[in-house]
Amino acid sequence: MVRATATSVEKYLRDLSHPRKGEIEELRAAILENIPQITERVKWNAPSFCVAGDDRITFRLQPGDRVELVFHRGAKKRTDTDTFSFSDPSELIQWSTPDRGIVTFRDHEDVRNKLPALVEVASRWINATKE
Repeated sequence: MVRATATSVEKYLRDLSHPRKGEIEELRAAILENIPQITERVKWNAPSFCVAGDDRITFRLQPGDRVELVFHRGAKKRTDTDTFSFSDPSELIQWSTPDRGIVTFRDHEDVRNKLPALVEVASRWINATKE
């Protein structure tokens, strides 16, 4: 697979028609500004943040009435999901499995209210899941 660069993410976003595009751009900028060790690419037809080429936080843009960030540990099946744990004191993440969860943003006000906690939990997630 060819790895996309920030330039291709920027092109993807420039061409994106989405009712929450402003929120997407605000979330992306905050994460990139506050977590310097990440890179990004397009995955699942959306921007994704990576560490050492492994996806860790990926936008989910459908349905278009909200923006979601999927916190995960990459595409490979993990054998340690029953022993992995991550504490989210902010309770932003809604967990579907012990190592996969979603943070949902309904609108710009929701982004603004959750952004400080999101940056903190995203930074902790990146550090907890890098290998």
